[in-house]
Amino acid sequence: MKVVVTRPRERAAELTSRLEALGHEVVVCPLVETEPLGDGPVDVDGYDWVIVTSRTGAEELRRRMRGSPRRVAAIGRATADALGGADLVPAVSTQEGLLEALPRPAGRVLFAGAEDARALLAEALDADVVALYRTRRLRPDDFPRDADVVLLASASAAEAYGALGLDVPAISIGPQTTAAARAAGVRIPAEAPTHDVTGLVEAFQTWSSRS
Repeated sequence: MKVVVTRPRERAAELTSRLEALGHEVVVCPLVETEPLGDGPVDVDGYDWVIVTSRTGAEELRRRMRGSPRRVAAIGRATADALGGADLVPAVSTQEGLLEALPRPAGRVLFAGAEDARALLAEALDADVVALYRTRRLRPDDFPRDADVVLLASASAAEAYGALGLDVPAISIGPQTTAAARAAGVRIPAEAPTHDVTGLVEAFQTWSSRS
């Protein structure tokens, strides 16, 4: 099968290699790119929890962080690793999953993430918010229209893919990505059971075996 990976190239290596190892033709065609928002220090002293929800956010916070929070919560193991570890990684890799797993009362919380990140956690926890990067949606002229399937790893990529108006089905990494894709008119025949590369590959394998 011809599979399109839509992650930024610097994030695509693991997914690409695993798909190629399964014998598929893989085309990397990014639909999003990220842009850091400044270089100034982010002081985390005095926070009971610092929350990060993406690998990019974790990397930017690690680069700019000053001080030490009491505890860190991260959505996904890759996000936790990018920050150098976390005290809490929820079993369900969504904001809802983290909110359910977080002990209460949470105390003083800092939410560090994208400029357009969902506000669920920040509002539920009355958190301070620092925007560390923004996500830009891309519209590549060379998107492979003859692909068999597209893999979507974020809601932003789903929206960007929907804007292309193609009829190639897509496999989603999780519920927020699925919702964004369907709202943009994208066919989603499968969703990853776990919201990471392993889950995305598993969902693809299950779907492709039935196609």
